[in-house]
Amino acid sequence: MLARSLRRRARLVVAATVTALSVSLAPVLATGPAHADGLLPYVPWSSYLVGWTDEYVPSSENDCVAGRDSCLKATLREMSRIADSTANACGHDAVFARAYLRMTQLYGHTREIPGYYEDVRAVNHLDAVFAKYYFDAYHGWKSGNRSTVPQSWLIALDAARDKRVTGAGDLLLGMNAHINRDLAFVLAGTGLVSPEGSSYKRDYDAVEQWLYDATAPLMAEFAARFDPTIDDTSDPLGLGNWTLFQMVSAWRENAWRNAELLVSAPTPAARAVVAATIEAEANAAAQSLLLLQSYTPPFTTTVSRDLYCAAHKGDAPPVAYEFGYADAWGYAY
Repeated sequence: MLARSLRRRARLVVAATVTALSVSLAPVLATGPAHADGLLPYVPWSSYLVGWTDEYVPSSENDCVAGRDSCLKATLREMSRIADSTANACGHDAVFARAYLRMTQLYGHTREIPGYYEDVRAVNHLDAVFAKYYFDAYHGWKSGNRSTVPQSWLIALDAARDKRVTGAGDLLLGMNAHINRDLAFVLAGTGLVSPEGSSYKRDYDAVEQWLYDATAPLMAEFAARFDPTIDDTSDPLGLGNWTLFQMVSAWRENAWRNAELLVSAPTPAARAVVAATIEAEANAAAQSLLLLQSYTPPFTTTVSRDLYCAAHKGDAPPVAYEFGYADAWGYAY
């Protein structure tokens, strides 16, 4: 019964991805940042891994495990290192890297709003663990240690390296790996309930508001700096942006449900079935995205995109985020 239910949910995730993309996300989507390395003191992310655990432990001496505010700056530094280096090289992985940096900046902004989250320290910890899954995948791939990298991440990062898909494709492949694959494991590891037994779902859902608000400025920044066609699906009613947000929202809800299945699995064998299904969902969705978003030479190629990026990668983001206008390089919130 469990296996049949999981297979059905996997088919639904892939079908929803294909349907949304087919309707609204048609294929679209040379000077360096001298300031990027000079202005930001670098604190190695590895220095925060001593005593690391995915479990939230408020008494831990590790700032990230304990969910202390200082952890966020270390996370942002590492994200900005990746985002700036990929953007400066006009790598196609720059799209997801910049998106993740902007989302984390927005989290930093919203956590300062009184009452936005019920347990800020728990969300701080969740944010750090989620980022660690990305860092581990990215650096494992970058170093050639492919055996440590989940398949959905290999698909996303290889596609970016090979300049295989559109800007939208690069964004969605990264989001698929990080949400459809990583997020369930992150949630199960950090815990779905507080030590007192209350659910963290309210704080998890609170993210939805700023995710929605961020979609339009994010796509505008990518169109201005990396790929001018990435927002071509937008219309005056914002249908393209709305559909993109709805897809991400559905993926996040599915990740929470998968985390519940991981946590409630009665045996290690049952948990392994759930884990395998999560991997299969993400891998199947990635293959669908490759099919829908690949360039089709000679009709569509990456040449104009790369030339555009070389000329505009340092341009300032044209639309304000909730935290204000973002700098092209580095981070602030």
